[in-house]
Amino acid sequence: MQKRTKFRQYIYSIISADISCITRYADRIIQWLPTKNDDLTLYNLIDHESKTIISDEDFADISGEKEQKTVVLINGSINHDYDIQKLLLKLQAKIYRTCRIVIVAYNPYVSWLYMLANKFNLRHGELPTTFVTRVDLENIAKISGFSITRTRHAVYCPWRLFGLGDLINRLSPCIPIVKWFGLTYTSVLRPEIKETVPRPSLSCVIPARNERGNIENAITRFPKLDCDFEVIFVEGHSSDETWEEIVRVKNKYQEDFNIRAFQQKGKGKSDAVRLGFSEATKDLLTILDADLTMPPEMLGRFYNAYCDGHGDFVNGTRLVYPMEGNAMRFLNRLGNVFFAKMLSWVLGERIGDSLCGTKLVARHDYQRMVKWRADFGDFDPFGDFELLFPAAIMGLGIVDVPIRYLDRTYGSTNISRFRHGLMLLKMTAIGFFKLKLGGKPGRIKNSVEEEI
Repeated sequence: MQKRTKFRQYIYSIISADISCITRYADRIIQWLPTKNDDLTLYNLIDHESKTIISDEDFADISGEKEQKTVVLINGSINHDYDIQKLLLKLQAKIYRTCRIVIVAYNPYVSWLYMLANKFNLRHGELPTTFVTRVDLENIAKISGFSITRTRHAVYCPWRLFGLGDLINRLSPCIPIVKWFGLTYTSVLRPEIKETVPRPSLSCVIPARNERGNIENAITRFPKLDCDFEVIFVEGHSSDETWEEIVRVKNKYQEDFNIRAFQQKGKGKSDAVRLGFSEATKDLLTILDADLTMPPEMLGRFYNAYCDGHGDFVNGTRLVYPMEGNAMRFLNRLGNVFFAKMLSWVLGERIGDSLCGTKLVARHDYQRMVKWRADFGDFDPFGDFELLFPAAIMGLGIVDVPIRYLDRTYGSTNISRFRHGLMLLKMTAIGFFKLKLGGKPGRIKNSVEEEI
């Protein structure tokens, strides 16, 4: 009995560490329909103060909760169910897009191990009847109104083995083919729910340093959106009268646009975006680089992608269509492709372009990202990774919007390909060791601050 208890405790400690990365930034956890053999070990290990259990199918309607994030835990229940779609459909009708469903399921590729575990008294209770592959679960989720935002296989070695078990369990999910043979896998499901009238309001932050010639065009080319919106300029230590131009444009167009302007005290784009987001008052937040290499007219695509329920984090990608002229130098393009591939691997979610300046996220989700950054560490001078990392970890659902990257019409780039490339490589390495191999995020003591 004691041996079985230690066995279960160790397995669930590994699973709970992964789930806690999501639940730590939620408002509450609900474990729904625990199996009769569930001793709630996993439930108790998950990191959160507000937890409840609903043991029957009468799930309360929380579809009116527009900003509160609820995580619904389904631990092993689908492996004893003959109609998973019915289960998910019942849940989908009672939740909002901010809710996330975390499903812990037995791996069908090692189903024979569960029979051995029962035989040697390492587990008890009835054996699972339904073993669902990730592809099968993805299909069932899709026809039930959900998409899977992340899946992680866990527990390859169920014993510590003088510390080797911990190392095996951290390294195995990083190895192709081997990663599919964990005892369990955890999938995060996002409900695909469209926004209804009235549609959410929008704050667009435009960081600007030495962009005097682009300021007026940023306003005159701003798309007509069917929503309440504001434009927030954040100027940072310019030497070409960018601030004076912002003030002029603000006064000229104030009757037609809700324009606000701030000057940053810190340095870098990340600092400018943080300032703009902290001053934003609308439901959704987006970024438009003042160089206008991302056409302002495309902002409507980002907004509609969110409102149509395709994802809760909308990310631009410049790597689909041919770029205009010399919009991006060859080595820069190779670097962008490299970091997109590396980040996709580190985060376990496909990202088409990790460094496109335009991204869109709900303000309440960004507030959770700020909490994540306080835990993980302040290390990103660009602002792209500190948004993409938590978006993937919290299962927001990242969707790419392809754009055609244009030449600058004024000024020159503030990016140094080699110096800043080394910074990005360092950030990717930090992400690998802390997200791929680590458990709870630890704080990074040294922050990188760079004028960009």
